[in-house]
Amino acid sequence: MMQLLGAASAAAAGGWALLAPGRGNAYYSGPVSDHFDGTLFFNPGGVKPKGQLAILRWQLTDRGMAWPDAYPSPFQPDRPPARFDGAGARITHVGHASFLIQTRGRNILIDPVWAERASPLSFLGPRRVNTPGIGLDALPQIDVILVTHNHYDHMDMATLATLWRRFRPRILTPLGNDTILRHSIAGLEAQALDWDAHVDLAGEVRVHVEPTLHWSARGTSDRRHALWASFVLETGGHSIYCVGDSGFGDGTTFRRVRQRHPRLHLALLPIGAYEPRWIMRNNHMTPEEALDALLLCGAERALGHHWGTFRLTNEAVDEPPQRLAAALTRGGLAPQRFVAVRPGQVEILN
Repeated sequence: MMQLLGAASAAAAGGWALLAPGRGNAYYSGPVSDHFDGTLFFNPGGVKPKGQLAILRWQLTDRGMAWPDAYPSPFQPDRPPARFDGAGARITHVGHASFLIQTRGRNILIDPVWAERASPLSFLGPRRVNTPGIGLDALPQIDVILVTHNHYDHMDMATLATLWRRFRPRILTPLGNDTILRHSIAGLEAQALDWDAHVDLAGEVRVHVEPTLHWSARGTSDRRHALWASFVLETGGHSIYCVGDSGFGDGTTFRRVRQRHPRLHLALLPIGAYEPRWIMRNNHMTPEEALDALLLCGAERALGHHWGTFRLTNEAVDEPPQRLAAALTRGGLAPQRFVAVRPGQVEILN
């Protein structure tokens, strides 16, 4: 979630103009649907994020647990192969919500962020406390980038500009985010997709766009002007559910994914940035809710991310994996069923 930290709240959107409230949608124009009212996107069930005054009250009054200046990963930065041609997938956690998925000869980045801060400002906002799990210069040729939504900890313009100049990847993102990317990065091309759309990639890889419970903004006047989503990758005989950010709600979105994709092999689920609950409940899941999400979506196992890299909310840096481990124990589930991953950690999906 984008943090409105002091001056960061006034430095909207990476430098290009946003429409003022009441003047329509800055990024997207399209037909009314069950999640777009003609101006703003909205969640299943109409659940909305807290308003600006609530965010400001939280920021000024409730700072939570302090984080260390450094929280290094126990894993060395990965040096991925040029391609992974095995039957499954090779998955590297870069940090926070960023992953490299290598499958069927394709290299796919999810929400790539190599920035030092998850912020519109270089000198203020949540600062990285561990190095990325892959050096930017160690990346193989990137074929596809999936961007789930436009918050600064998921859509980093400097990283995306570097990747675009170097690799010219295919970029897939929910409706409206393509406008932000094109206006921010000269020459960039991005394909905008609605919920329930799918795209076929080379190598027998298909990308499905799935609803998720969240919101969007790059500044103070563009809330919900762009859509947010999760993705399901079908790769050969495997399916990977990639969730960047999501609240749990009543679990409907996870049940829906199970109905549409009944044989999920792996879920990438966020387990951090959840306190205080009075403001984060509809935005981010607790570790316990993430475990419920795993069971509802039906994936064989999960990797827990969105913790331990950027201090976005009030919980301690190491609280999410501790709570996840306790929830697995209470549920009688093996620790390997849901692993809280660290930068540089590599998982092989067979």
